[in-house]
Amino acid sequence: MSEPTLSRHLAAFADATRHQPLPAEVAASVRDRVLDVLGLCLAGRALDTSAAALAYVREQGGAGQAHVIGDAERVPAALAALANGVLAHSLDYDDTHLPSVLHPSASVVPAALAAAEAAGTDGKALLAAVAAGLEVCVRLGMAGYDKEAKNSTFFEHGQHATSICGAIGGAVAAAMLLGLDEDGITDVIGVSASMASGVIEANRTGGTVKRLHCGWAAHAAVSAAQLVKHGFTGPPTVLEGRFGFFEAFLRGEYDPAEITGGLGEEWAVPGIFFKPYPANHFTHTIVDAGRALREQGVDPDEVEALTVGVPAPVVRTVGEPIERKRRPATPYEAQFSGPYAAAVGLFGGSGLGAAYADYDTGLLAEPRRLRLLSVTDVTADDECTAIFPYQFPAVLRARTADGREWTAKALVNRGGPQRPLSTDELRAKFRDNADGVLTPEAVRAVEECVAGLGGGSRPDELLALVRPEGTR
Repeated sequence: MSEPTLSRHLAAFADATRHQPLPAEVAASVRDRVLDVLGLCLAGRALDTSAAALAYVREQGGAGQAHVIGDAERVPAALAALANGVLAHSLDYDDTHLPSVLHPSASVVPAALAAAEAAGTDGKALLAAVAAGLEVCVRLGMAGYDKEAKNSTFFEHGQHATSICGAIGGAVAAAMLLGLDEDGITDVIGVSASMASGVIEANRTGGTVKRLHCGWAAHAAVSAAQLVKHGFTGPPTVLEGRFGFFEAFLRGEYDPAEITGGLGEEWAVPGIFFKPYPANHFTHTIVDAGRALREQGVDPDEVEALTVGVPAPVVRTVGEPIERKRRPATPYEAQFSGPYAAAVGLFGGSGLGAAYADYDTGLLAEPRRLRLLSVTDVTADDECTAIFPYQFPAVLRARTADGREWTAKALVNRGGPQRPLSTDELRAKFRDNADGVLTPEAVRAVEECVAGLGGGSRPDELLALVRPEGTR
């Protein structure tokens, strides 16, 4: 018998996952990620781009199968996944896997929630599907990680690995929830690979299209699973084939061992980093180092020169073009600005250290911040480059008006295995995101329902709770 294809390996893993108990650590991690995504979706509804996505979804019509988080009316499952994926990713507050630099949950969880509600499945099935989908997403991303270059080959080709790998990971989750067997899941991988997409130029020069990426991935995921359920099939060698996924996206440069090694035994899911701040993950340690300078006694109004040292590959995202990074025109641009992140830390942020309010349009024109940004540079730092991409470290060096030199280092990200967010911090993040949308009583009910997934809680009950008072 010939060796199974890579997609068959993944399909067999997914099929086995729903028939056996999840490791306790994996199940707990999935519950935390579901709660995190729900909060992100609630908070993300305030954005103009979210309103645009929701308007698009509502004007499509179609059979009511699943809910957009925060809405009372059902829409087709693929469109619910689209809207929720947009909401989940739009604040740049969603989780990140390192070193692949993927945001797995913002595609996989919305796809799984929509498919679970459409199929009427229980909480145990949802947990298994999200776990398997996240694992598939991460392993695809890691297969495209260049260990020598210490960078994602996807990114080097201008591709958004998050939405590309998320489409397939989400499709595996949706296929499991729609009841497809191992053969069906294999076909879903084959079909979703033709739907995976995402170009990352918006990180550098603006545009809001990146907020659409995880939604489109989740839409592709549910669509692929539904199409296979109706009879479509995919190529069994879709990943490693001569004209397959890895050839098309990575020009054949990939590591198949990242797909199969320890699959089903060694889980990446618990190690995915939660984000404490609503900004590009590269900027988080810049915020932390800025806060450390403030705690040392540095007055941001007295800073005459500030250098933000980051890993060399990060400079182009948070420091170029420097004129744009010093004068972000929108909150979205500020979320990708190294100089602005340093200002958040030095002036003091809210929430867990930085909240979405700290990127408000009004603050972008604040004279004190603009002055600080104008004297801030972003450079490659050798110590940071040596650590990257297993962490996104930063070193800040400031010179104040009295001639003193100050240094602060943040070499480990909060939210990962080495500096995990506590249960209380994760709940605080959810409550902050749900504030103004849900009542305190509803917030507690959502937390309890998520905690009960795998027990008595059901996805449809959960989605009924994440709606404003009067619409439930």
